Amino acid sequence: MTEDDTITEQVRGWLTGRLPQDWFDGAPEVTVDREEIMVVGRLPAPDVAADASDAERAAAASGRIKEFRERTRERRMKIARELEHRTGRKVAWGAQVGDEQELFTRLAAPVMTRLRQPERRVLDTLVDAGVARSRSDALAWCVKLVGRNTEGWLGDLRGALSEVERVRTQGPSG
Repeated sequence: MTEDDTITEQVRGWLTGRLPQDWFDGAPEVTVDREEIMVVGRLPAPDVAADASDAERAAAASGRIKEFRERTRERRMKIARELEHRTGRKVAWGAQVGDEQELFTRLAAPVMTRLRQPERRVLDTLVDAGVARSRSDALAWCVKLVGRNTEGWLGDLRGALSEVERVRTQGPSG
């Protein structure tokens, strides 16, 4: 188990005890990185007519998420401040109804990188084509695309890192 896994478990446990029981259907999904904790809870689907269209169902789900966001804002902010104080990380929230998920205010962390001309040309092409507003937006778009298309591989890589951490902790102390 890596240090990140341990922190995630501690945060998940703390939230289990701290969050109101009636907020979510089940335990929320908790994702932790170096800067931010993302808490996404599943909300019950609103009752819609049996013959409701997909657009109507999506609008009802979006409305349920908006209602939750507004109703719980003060309490979520208080819990976030407590958790930020405990962990030194920012806290962001989200909610999901069926397949509809909305993430509330999230941290956008700057990441510096050096790119050679071929990589810069990729970003400039995305900007010139109107896919992105800037090189920064283009790079973020590329990262999202890679993450979506290589999720299995990234999961395997994270698992391998967990195994390396486990072996490292069992190694000789010196």
